[in-house]
Amino acid sequence: MASAALDTLGKGSFDIGVTTAAGSGGCAFGQREIQALWSQGPGYVGPYQSIAWFYAASTGQISIGGGFRGPCAVLSSESAGGLDAVALSRRAIRRGNPVQVCGGTEAPISPYALVCQMQSGLLSDSRDAASAYVPFGHSARGYVPGEGGAVLVLEELAHARERGVPALAEITGHTAAFAAGQPPHPEDADSWAQTSEALAFAISGALADAGIGPSEVDAVFADGMGVRNADRAEVAALQAALGGHARAVPITVPKAGTGRACSGAAPLDVAAAILALRDGLVPPTPGAADLAHDIDLVTGAARRKPLQHVLCVARGFGGFTSALVVSSAEGGLHKPAS
Repeated sequence: MASAALDTLGKGSFDIGVTTAAGSGGCAFGQREIQALWSQGPGYVGPYQSIAWFYAASTGQISIGGGFRGPCAVLSSESAGGLDAVALSRRAIRRGNPVQVCGGTEAPISPYALVCQMQSGLLSDSRDAASAYVPFGHSARGYVPGEGGAVLVLEELAHARERGVPALAEITGHTAAFAAGQPPHPEDADSWAQTSEALAFAISGALADAGIGPSEVDAVFADGMGVRNADRAEVAALQAALGGHARAVPITVPKAGTGRACSGAAPLDVAAAILALRDGLVPPTPGAADLAHDIDLVTGAARRKPLQHVLCVARGFGGFTSALVVSSAEGGLHKPAS
């Protein structure tokens, strides 16, 4: 907020809205309160529990704390939600709300939250930290959960220029798609293939929205679940949407080092993509080894490369897929909001 100089718009501004994504609220806090309820009784549960567990709490607390009175929303589409929140904010700006605080966070590391996630069978069971989360590798055996996320300030370009605030990047394209059905089992290749079709549709739609072709994608921040069938499905989606360019474009999965933070993972990718565009540097995939697919996965050290358009890809349990194109402020600011 300080970087975007939002204080210049004044407390209680109707020009600033908030849109975040989350799958749950304060899991650890909620677990302590529920334990108190069952072990000591309702008199030992604080009233804050009524909203602390709720996935909309972040939007509410940010808007209250900042005095932001513009359009507010919350999205719950699991790991795809962060991209969807940025896209919904973009839509709000095009409808006349000039500034949106947007992104997503998640804190899913508590006994209760981990038990919920373990039911999917997608969490890594490795006891070796170095090989626990290896997207697109032969030894892929699941993902490692993480906590955190990122919050961005999205603003209509002319409004930002009038305030003298420089743009770091532009959101130029987005599409979301849904693959119906239950969350796939790790070994259910057919179900993952359905998510591949939806993801390919989302990627193609995002490129069309951005007005660019597949060969103009300079880097991909992949979903990279670290589940063999899921990784295979994502590679197939990239190949379907990007064609032969899918083998040549640099692909990275920074979340292999930070953990898969559910609704917070994709906004963190967007933030990293923005910095990659600014610095001309594609970050590596931490710990990646024994690559199992015909892709150019960035490993080891960061790769220096001029970047103009970066594709961020995300999937959420239950069939949610989302793709977002982030373009450089120098070369990407060519499409007026409509």
